[in-house]
Amino acid sequence: MTAELLKGQPVADAVLDDVSRRVIQLKDRGATPGLGTILVGEDGASAGYVRKKHETCEKVGIASFHETVPSQATQADLLSAVDRFNENPLVDVFLIQHPLPGHFDFGEALLRMSPAKDADGLHPVNLGKLVLQEDGPVPCTPAGIQAMLKHYGISLAGREVVIIGRGPTLGRPLSLLLTLKNDLANAAVTVVHTGVEDISIYTRRAEILVAAMGVPNFVQPEMVQPGAVVVSGGISWDGPRLLADVDESVGDIAGWITPRLGGVGPTTVAMLLRNTAQAAEKRVCG
Repeated sequence: MTAELLKGQPVADAVLDDVSRRVIQLKDRGATPGLGTILVGEDGASAGYVRKKHETCEKVGIASFHETVPSQATQADLLSAVDRFNENPLVDVFLIQHPLPGHFDFGEALLRMSPAKDADGLHPVNLGKLVLQEDGPVPCTPAGIQAMLKHYGISLAGREVVIIGRGPTLGRPLSLLLTLKNDLANAAVTVVHTGVEDISIYTRRAEILVAAMGVPNFVQPEMVQPGAVVVSGGISWDGPRLLADVDESVGDIAGWITPRLGGVGPTTVAMLLRNTAQAAEKRVCG
């Protein structure tokens, strides 16, 4: 591999250091930030993600709360869990771990959530604020990718970015975030997906390529412009092995690339805790 690695942990550590300082200041004012999680079903990977979030909360001094909704439960049970977090004054923000078992309606549960308690920035009210460039929680994985590019000195302004995938948790909000008119964005963004006949036509011209599909090893070297920045945001699993959207051989072509492990994941968790601290600051300071 000749590409430089876009390691997520140094970026996450810098964000979490800032979060820790803000948590101390909040506690000095008698307020402890609180993050809630709802895990629906018994998926091992999802349970692992939730566990990591709670472990990181403990490290920075954020209180964490959890609700488990069994896979055999009903949509009404999920909505009741959402209601309990909406009404809990100790919980500043919370999230519903995605994906959910098939008979649950994530969209309905998301709409039931108070926009002010949306940890992931995915509620339509908060996505609307992102479109209008108003203050609100930014979706965590897109925010983490933006922070990673900033950390490694990779400018987005005026550059051609191609995002593969249009999902509501990554591809779609990332496209909104990177086109905003500010110093950390201002890019020319193209979104492609499985409905596009020849995705390579677009990916080969990308200066910055973000894979956000959840299809293992989808991006191959012949799809990448030499020297491009390549970020693998989507993941999938083969038993216990985590698989990235970008094949590791792309590292022989790209200028920068995220590693299979330790790329976007740590930054996503860090941005979640940053959103938690920001929500607590709004509660305390108005």
